[in-house]
Amino acid sequence: MNLDKIFHLKENKTDVKTEVMAGITTFMTMAYILAVNPSILSASGMDRGAVFTATAVSSAVATLLMALFANYPFVLSAGMGLNAYFSYTVVLGMGYTWQQALTAVFIEGVIFLVLSLTNVREAIFNAIPMTLKNAVSAGIGLFIAFIGLQNAKIVVRNDSTLVSIFSLKGSLNDGTFNSMGITVILAMLGVIISGVLLAQNVKGNILWGILITWGLGIICELTGLYVPNAELGFYSLIPDFSAGFLPQSMAPTFFKMDFSMITKDTLNFFVIMFAFLFVDLFDTLGTLIGVASKADMLDKDGKLPRIKGALLSDSIGTAFGAICGTSTVTTFVESASGVAEGGRTGLTSIVSSILFALSLFLSPIFLAIPSFATAPALIIVGFLMMSSVLKIDFNDPTESIPAFITIISMPFFYSISDGISLGVISYMLINLITGSVKKKKISVLMYVLAVLFVLKYAML
Repeated sequence: MNLDKIFHLKENKTDVKTEVMAGITTFMTMAYILAVNPSILSASGMDRGAVFTATAVSSAVATLLMALFANYPFVLSAGMGLNAYFSYTVVLGMGYTWQQALTAVFIEGVIFLVLSLTNVREAIFNAIPMTLKNAVSAGIGLFIAFIGLQNAKIVVRNDSTLVSIFSLKGSLNDGTFNSMGITVILAMLGVIISGVLLAQNVKGNILWGILITWGLGIICELTGLYVPNAELGFYSLIPDFSAGFLPQSMAPTFFKMDFSMITKDTLNFFVIMFAFLFVDLFDTLGTLIGVASKADMLDKDGKLPRIKGALLSDSIGTAFGAICGTSTVTTFVESASGVAEGGRTGLTSIVSSILFALSLFLSPIFLAIPSFATAPALIIVGFLMMSSVLKIDFNDPTESIPAFITIISMPFFYSISDGISLGVISYMLINLITGSVKKKKISVLMYVLAVLFVLKYAML
């Protein structure tokens, strides 16, 4: 098989080894979704084992479609935030069944598919100015670095200041040092190790950072320095194959949608469906903009070639995921880790897709990868993505202020879509009031988006 002919490796200045390493790295940084998604969705009453299988299967299929339709190194899975909205807001908060919530996700995916085929999503992507695209990339960098700091417990909740740094002294006093405290130290070591490997230009530095940090954790567990504590969410770092290798059945969640809500409670159904649609739309566009900008995949006009294929894989993935039994499938921001490793083509996605499929049979290995081992990868990738701020013209306040608002909104509001929304609103208002729109070729669609975003916040 001529992989170069299929994926255009030389044209994209990459090779098979680089793409394979990138695919493994991306998968490793987002393997946590295989453990987290079943945990979140099971709160709605869904079968945990079935959700695990649904997550792995839908991720593998959607990511494979990304490679086939678009030849991009983007990986898809059940979106964080959307899964929490599914369980805690729609089901537990509003009182709907998980079957009805799956129906909303399925119809959202179908609408997404229609929008992709009619070029609406592509038009939105192309309408966003290059300054905001660079800002989205930098904002996502801060966002995923913040996620990494949280996953590692380096950043913790604080009642007076909202967030603060983890207290090692406090963990010694309350007896959590051997579970939480030691993992914070390991995560910090992981950042340094990954940073040194990056500085030394070691091939696969991010992946090696994950594996070395995990390995240090296993040594700590074997020597008794790390003690698993299930109550605090800290589990054994050593894979457990006692339950065997066969995948869990997907039967409890497969095609269990309930369409009765559409006619019985039409208004609320469409409100729920629109919420899924809105977040999925702009999270996906934000991820594509940010990661593609960092990888220099955008053309001279700031457009992403073959974007229709990327959007189609995302929308089909969402509908397929709902059929399997999981919440909205979307393009993952962790794809940036593979891009940082040099991944530039769909071969990266193919590798990640294969690993998602293998995870069905080797789940103990992937579920044993701790968040403190993948956190350094997210922090380092955040650093790499922040370099996009260098492309923003800070001498022009009409460009740089909206960019700044976009960047800080993503981590502070914990939302890529809010960063895009506030960036678009501020860009249009500042340029309209200062009269700068006359000399800039601002798309009519930007005006439409700004109005829609204002209405969105007015109705919150």
